Amino acid sequence: MKDRFIPRLLLVTLAALLVALVWRGIPLLEAAFLDRRAAPQVVAPRGDLAADEQTTIAIFENAKNSVVSITTANRVVDFWTRNAYDVPHGSGSGFLWDARGHVVTNNHVIEGATGAIVRLADGSAFPARLVGTAPEHDLAVLRIDAGADQPPPLPRGGSADLRVGQSVFAIGNPFGLDWTLTTGIVSALERELPGERGHRIRGLIQTDAAINPGNSGGPLLDSAGRLIGVNTAIYSPSGSSAGIGFAVPVDAVNRVVPQLIATGRYAPPLLGVTHDPRGDAVLARAGLTGVPVLDVQPGSPADAAGLQPARITPDGRLLLGDVIVAMGDAPIETSEDLQAALETQQAGDRIELGILRDGRQIEVEAVLAEGQ
Repeated sequence: MKDRFIPRLLLVTLAALLVALVWRGIPLLEAAFLDRRAAPQVVAPRGDLAADEQTTIAIFENAKNSVVSITTANRVVDFWTRNAYDVPHGSGSGFLWDARGHVVTNNHVIEGATGAIVRLADGSAFPARLVGTAPEHDLAVLRIDAGADQPPPLPRGGSADLRVGQSVFAIGNPFGLDWTLTTGIVSALERELPGERGHRIRGLIQTDAAINPGNSGGPLLDSAGRLIGVNTAIYSPSGSSAGIGFAVPVDAVNRVVPQLIATGRYAPPLLGVTHDPRGDAVLARAGLTGVPVLDVQPGSPADAAGLQPARITPDGRLLLGDVIVAMGDAPIETSEDLQAALETQQAGDRIELGILRDGRQIEVEAVLAEGQ
């Protein structure tokens, strides 16, 4: 009985092995005589890259070295030992503005930090000094000393002639993934977002190029590789890219950054009128729109243009003076409209104001002065 059981066991084992080999798709005889001369498949020639691919690659390779990674820190003091040390605060992106080491980024990237380290694409890192901030435009300028080997600044383009549908390219450091390129188009123009201190950031470029946390402060480029904006925000309930990103247009950057470098702060050009949102509200209750001129600064452009302020009568009544209703072709309905319109100008610009005076509209000219 035992002698017959062993051969049966061997037969069952052999049968199971054959089934396993067949199940795995390897016939028994083929497994025994594998062709040891098999070689990897020949790689088919790829051919030339498409023209749009070559353009994208060239844009990235030309701009990469001018884009930086920014890491911020806070200096804290241990309560027990009184030792001071730095703790990580946040991170973002930026880009070289000029050959003197000035770096442009978003104000919210460095806000609240006590120090920052700027890292270049070659891995070198430099401590940064804060030069100035413009929270109303979400812009800030840092400075590093990278020496003579500093990469060149990005070439600057313009944003006044941008059109919806243009290709755009964003370079930054989303989620700490360094020097990432995303592409898209200009989705819309003249967007607005809430800014610091109650101001609204106006004239923003909307794009569907993926912008995520860490992209903030990085450049938005056009298909010629020119700077056309500074990536600043996303619109997303989840906090990551949902195809709606925003960038500060380069024309605004080009007005603000030189002032920050020169003086450490940004002040729009001076007209020299005092206005207040509460005055707008009073006018609105009367069914009118515009900005009442509450006061005129002596010696200011408004004074030279002959603008007339509101005045108080001897019996305590307020008499309206001039009401600003337009600047050039732009209608002025609120104090915020007037402020936004001034920020599109520069000191020395000659502007035309639409003024409501004694029930009729007149036009006056003023030459803007340096902001204070």
